[in-house]
Amino acid sequence: MQERVAAYKEDFDLFPTADDKIEYVLDLGKNQTPLKPGEKNDESFIHGCSSNAWLVAEYAHPKILFRGEGESMMAKGMMTILLDIFNDRTPEEILAFDPALLHTMGITELLSPVRQQGLEAFLNTIYTHVKRCKAQGEKA
Repeated sequence: MQERVAAYKEDFDLFPTADDKIEYVLDLGKNQTPLKPGEKNDESFIHGCSSNAWLVAEYAHPKILFRGEGESMMAKGMMTILLDIFNDRTPEEILAFDPALLHTMGITELLSPVRQQGLEAFLNTIYTHVKRCKAQGEKA
């Protein structure tokens, strides 16, 4: 996970201005695979995002598979980055990861306070799923 964060930091460091970095995020969002219509529901809805966004988690022991979708282009781009970092990991890997490292990428300072709250909401949703999957794995 740290390697993915470092790779994004390298990417962001290539762009000279904040606008260029935001354009990069928006471009990443253009490749987001949409969720199936039935997957966008109250259970998968991420509460606290400034734009509508959904996150689906599947526990494929020993890893958690995440898929998500955002409505706005910025949400799509951020979701693409975050899913790339968190998807297909074990609960232990995710719980050992320090989410403060996301700030080292150089993206969070580009986010408005409302979008920063959305990032926190996404992370809270991720960690809720991880803790649930970890508990399921311990019962098995």
